[in-house]
Amino acid sequence: MKSTLDNPFAVFVLSLAGQWLAAYVGDILRRRGRAIGAEEREDFDIVRTATVTLLALIIGFSFSMAVSRYDQRKNYEEAEANAIGTEYARADLLPAEDAAKVRALLRRYLDERIAFYLASERREDQIGADTAKLQAELWSAVMHAAAAQPTPVMALAVAGMNDVLNAQGYTQASWRNRIPIAAWSLLGLIAVSCSLLLGYGERRTSALVLLVLPVVISISFFLIADIDSPRGGVIRVLPQNLMSLAQLMAAK
Repeated sequence: MKSTLDNPFAVFVLSLAGQWLAAYVGDILRRRGRAIGAEEREDFDIVRTATVTLLALIIGFSFSMAVSRYDQRKNYEEAEANAIGTEYARADLLPAEDAAKVRALLRRYLDERIAFYLASERREDQIGADTAKLQAELWSAVMHAAAAQPTPVMALAVAGMNDVLNAQGYTQASWRNRIPIAAWSLLGLIAVSCSLLLGYGERRTSALVLLVLPVVISISFFLIADIDSPRGGVIRVLPQNLMSLAQLMAAK
């Protein structure tokens, strides 16, 4: 299920196929079963309209959830760039040898963080392992200097490194914060129900009418899945702040 939701195009195709099939089944039930009488038409239209309205509301809420998570990923990317940049500047507080080591490690660490945003899922585990290794080396380098000179000024460098490590953790958590599968299941169930009612309630068979609503809803699902997927979508968070920081570091 996770791999499907990470592919917005697959979500679109499956959604469209499921809804069109439901509309077609509804049309068959109307033609082969008992047709809706004139006295029942008004009640049926009320139920169908209410169902479509409920689907629209849930799609709106789901879109809002996806956008908020996208904004959260952007904010944490900015916060991570600020934390790394601040610690790079605070390296001046360390002894010259330790400062050079910390700066070199931060440049490598920054490259790994940029790669994290741009890499595919296949490289995610390797990047995670390399990042964890660099984090251990960075913390060890700062603590070595702090142990040699336990001063309040040195504590600033330690606090800055702590912010760098925490920022990566917040970023990782935000990438895992996705729309729950239960919400997707509810969306799909209501969408199929709407299409079924659409097919059953038509006065005559029209392939175009049976296809319009599934296409519109499927496009909405595609957009929600695209925004909600950190790696699999077209709309992705680019590490613009991290790349700008890398250019500044290279210029110094």
